[in-house]
Amino acid sequence: MHVAINAHLLAHTRSFRRAGVSHYIEQVLIHLGQIDHANRYSVYTTRGLDNRALGLPPNFRVLPSRLPTINPRVRIPWEQLLAPLLIRRIHADVFHGVLNVLPIVCPTPGVVTVHDLAFIRFPQTFRAYNRTYLDFATRLSVRHAARILAVSEHTKREVVGLLGVPAERVVVTPNAVRAHFRPPAPSALAAFRAAKGLPERFVLYVGTLEPRKNLTTLLEAYAEVARRHDVPLLVGGGKGWLYDAVFQRLDELGLRERVRFVGYIEEEELPLWYAAATVFVFPSIYEGFGMPPLEAMACGTPVITSNSSSLPEVVGDAGLLVSPHDPGGFAAAIERVLTDAALHHELRVRGLARAQIFDWRVTAERTLAAYEAAAGGR
Repeated sequence: MHVAINAHLLAHTRSFRRAGVSHYIEQVLIHLGQIDHANRYSVYTTRGLDNRALGLPPNFRVLPSRLPTINPRVRIPWEQLLAPLLIRRIHADVFHGVLNVLPIVCPTPGVVTVHDLAFIRFPQTFRAYNRTYLDFATRLSVRHAARILAVSEHTKREVVGLLGVPAERVVVTPNAVRAHFRPPAPSALAAFRAAKGLPERFVLYVGTLEPRKNLTTLLEAYAEVARRHDVPLLVGGGKGWLYDAVFQRLDELGLRERVRFVGYIEEEELPLWYAAATVFVFPSIYEGFGMPPLEAMACGTPVITSNSSSLPEVVGDAGLLVSPHDPGGFAAAIERVLTDAALHHELRVRGLARAQIFDWRVTAERTLAAYEAAAGGR
């Protein structure tokens, strides 16, 4: 079997694009490389990424583009116009679109990963150009795909319910944490705190600054907490889009001196940020999976998150769940964790155990099975 994979969103620069889908692609490739030495893979990437950069085995051929396909205005023509020609040229048996989209005219059976349908649920949070293309291309892709990979049971329900896809064509392939997300050594954590000038206790949020992450609700909740507790809020993450409302609400609540925006957090440092925090809060309205809560739990940090979309599925009973529209509920949950040492310890223990349930190897095995099913039905 010869599998072609569209991996153009596998980023290698310091950017918020390094998060989410990029990590998914990276981990699927790494773990496919560990379990499958029999089949051939052609992996199409953006320029600058080759076999040496990815460290894949010999049955994986990485083909970097000469074009800057990390830019959607370049990538979209590639995946719709060039990809079909390349698939024919290499005689691929299966083509995998890793972010919701296959070529409209795909000359071989397709497998498509759907991460979420936020562009349908919350169209106002997307730029019109991106939203229009994603909506149109995703609907066509799932209609014609031989297999659809959904990153959570919630996303599978969304695909079946909103796009009318038969449930038997949708396979759940959950995300997981990478190996370096674990509690750090006490000495390393102490050195990190000193280097960053971190307080002994603080509330942490990590994620892209964009509307559906619901940071205004977190600021309103924190404003209540800040009246009674001298514990700062640290916000980590790159600026995505439509984020001006966050800074406007920050000023309206008079929190400029209490909230620290630390910007995009380097991958190597992220486990230390999680581990240093007293509590991690993630009030997102909608997630296809929700990696930050899982990463925080894997690092031993108590988690408070929304009771919506896929987040209860990820966190289970290992965190506190609150309506994303209830600032008072988030404030009460934060105060509980800050003041109840027994609860703090219990959430830490539960979170560490919960994070171990999710495994990239299992995701790779299910992905390979989807490739085989697609190729077998050719």
